[in-house]
Amino acid sequence: MEIQGKRYKKKSLIRAKKAEPGLVVITRTSDGIETKNTAEKGDWLVENQTSAKESYLIKAETFEKKYSLMDSLGNGWGCYRPKGEIIAIIVSEEEIKNLGGGENFEFQAPWKESIVLKPGDYLVASLEKSEIYRVAKKEFQETYELVKG
Repeated sequence: MEIQGKRYKKKSLIRAKKAEPGLVVITRTSDGIETKNTAEKGDWLVENQTSAKESYLIKAETFEKKYSLMDSLGNGWGCYRPKGEIIAIIVSEEEIKNLGGGENFEFQAPWKESIVLKPGDYLVASLEKSEIYRVAKKEFQETYELVKG
C-alpha cells in the first residue's frame, strides 16, 4: 500500500451521534451487507451521505481524529466535516488471488468482524497505519477525492 497507494480525503459530510451500548449496526453498501458491529460505551454511530446511506460504528478516539462538528441537528445528531487523510488502493482480481483468495478475500476488520474484499473495492488504511478496512467501489467514489500534490 505504501508504494502503490494514493492519498485521499473524505469529501462528503456525515451525520453522527453517540451510539447506545449494545446497538447492533449492519453496514449495507450498494453491493449488499458489508459487515456488522456492536456498539460499546463511547462509540459513535455514523451515517455516510451516499446513495446507500451506509451506517457504521467508530470508536470515540478515532471519531475525534476524523471529524469536527459543523451543526447540531437535534435528537443527539450532528453534521460533521471530515478531517485528515487516508491511503488507499484499488484491489484487482490478481491481487486477491495473490492474497490467497478466490473471487474474494475475507479478513478481520478492526472491529473484529469478518469483511469481504472484492475486485474493484478499495483497501484503505489510516496514515498512521492503525487500521485497515474495505470500502466498496461505489461508496468510495461517492465519498473520497484524491489529494492533489
